[in-house]
Amino acid sequence: MRYREALNEALREEMRADESVFIMGEDIGVFQGAFKVTQGLLEEFGEKRVRDTPISENTFVGVGVGAAMAGLRPIVEIMTINFSLLALDQIVNCAASIRYMFGGQVTVPLVIRMPQGAGHQLGPTHSHSLEAMYLHIPGLLVAVPTTAADAKGLLKAAIRDDNPVIFIEHEYLYGQKGDVPENGEPLRFGQAAVRREGGDVTIVGISRMALTAARAAETLSQEHEIEAEVIDPRTLRPLDLDTIVESVRKTNRAVIVEEGWPHGGVGANLAALIQEQAFDHLDAPVARVTGADVPMPYSRPLEQSAFPHEEHVVQAVRATFGDI
Repeated sequence: MRYREALNEALREEMRADESVFIMGEDIGVFQGAFKVTQGLLEEFGEKRVRDTPISENTFVGVGVGAAMAGLRPIVEIMTINFSLLALDQIVNCAASIRYMFGGQVTVPLVIRMPQGAGHQLGPTHSHSLEAMYLHIPGLLVAVPTTAADAKGLLKAAIRDDNPVIFIEHEYLYGQKGDVPENGEPLRFGQAAVRREGGDVTIVGISRMALTAARAAETLSQEHEIEAEVIDPRTLRPLDLDTIVESVRKTNRAVIVEEGWPHGGVGANLAALIQEQAFDHLDAPVARVTGADVPMPYSRPLEQSAFPHEEHVVQAVRATFGDI
């Protein structure tokens, strides 16, 4: 099943199971979604539960917050993650804070789905990787599923959760295929996946970079006799730090790979946490592989050079062994 189909199946199953679940966003109904994730849902559930919205992110995210407070379970699709910047007031000041401000008397079971990432020549205003920004905000849960199975399992969990969830999908992953359990249960937030076991170095890959890290690990094994353990956090808040630290204590080296910018990124946060909890086990500084510290170029060759590839991960790992 393709990643987009797994997301569609999760939406369909949860809408069938719970009439309080509904979807809204730009072009999700008649057009069936910019990336076809909501294909066929309008025909099955009708306009009341699959709502096309105007081009006004702050407004329809606010509607989602209010609907969640009133007892519904809205899923808001924002066409790409950059457009969520227009709704930051509703996301940060309302969705993330209301349960706290109301002393727990009100919940906000809202899911905000949005794609991000480079590789489609969409230029600097449509290729952000902003998971680090949302990771920074208490009150939000943040999911970054990599595989089709994780996309379905985590989305089902997000819809059932009583907290607001930022659900980030990578545009590159929509067409990727993978095995998806039939009638699978929701996945637990805060449970990382060990994609590959190894004893020489820990590589943590965020979102699509988990796939890049896995390919790099195979190259390291075949060409450099370095066995890497690859960890996919799957959710960033809550974060399964225990699995990452346990791996680093075994391998004594850590490399973090992300597509986002380097300053204040997910890797910077993880590097600090690893240093705090596994410092005595490190044989080399924690290394980070990130996107370039520039707006994303439109030119395809420049765009390709602005986010990490397999060879960058291999080089960073070898550097922790003093090979470069």
